[in-house]
Amino acid sequence: MVDSSNKKKPNPTDIHVGSRIRLRRNMLGMSQEKLGESLGITFQQIQKYEKGTNRVGASRLQAIANILGVPVAFLFEDMPGAEPAATGGFSEDASTAFALEFCTSAEGLQLNRAFVKIADAKVRRKIIELVKTLASDPAA
Repeated sequence: MVDSSNKKKPNPTDIHVGSRIRLRRNMLGMSQEKLGESLGITFQQIQKYEKGTNRVGASRLQAIANILGVPVAFLFEDMPGAEPAATGGFSEDASTAFALEFCTSAEGLQLNRAFVKIADAKVRRKIIELVKTLASDPAA
């Protein structure tokens, strides 16, 4: 019988960094395959990074950040249990966590991509009003 408790669990930091890589990659509409090609590795390796199964080395972390167009620090932002940044001041509350979870979902990403393509600020405000109305309507 194999004892599954001996299996090494991913480090929480590696899981967080991987989730931030996935978040940014999805925000850009980039596939795992495309990111992997840019790095000269397979999409399976990107999957392992994103799950935290494999740790991302420093030079590869820098390369990923460059490809995704973010500073390396972005990949560590909002890490649970970390001290708040000196400029941030407060740790993440439940509503922020919920918003981040929604924004990283497939629906949230689709909504965000479509919304930012709307050039007219008045139309964007009307959409926000509509969504608020629908959210408060018990019949909806």
